[in-house]
Amino acid sequence: MAKDKNNNDGKMSVEEAGRMGGEETARTHDKEFYQEIGRKGGEATAESHDREFYEKIGHKGGEATAENHDRDFYEKIGRKGGEATSENHDRDFYEEIGEKGGNARAKQRDDD
Repeated sequence: MAKDKNNNDGKMSVEEAGRMGGEETARTHDKEFYQEIGRKGGEATAESHDREFYEKIGHKGGEATAENHDRDFYEKIGRKGGEATSENHDRDFYEEIGEKGGNARAKQRDDD
């Protein structure tokens, strides 16, 4: 057994045991395992939290991202998203979202 920094009579600390367990799990499990436990965790979280919870964590994540990244980052991810969208959708999709956007904008002008 490895000793911790505080020399707990040769006993392993909780921190060290957790680290070693995590390393062993990473060594013995594949990507699909992590995808499955992530899916299960996401479902459990969704069952126990409401929309407000997700809005709050989304807002916090957005603020943290904005603090850590510059304009180039947003241009790059926007371009990447646009390319992925164009690969997965046809002309009809773009006509539909363009019409929705135009209608929303017209309604916004009417409300002003």
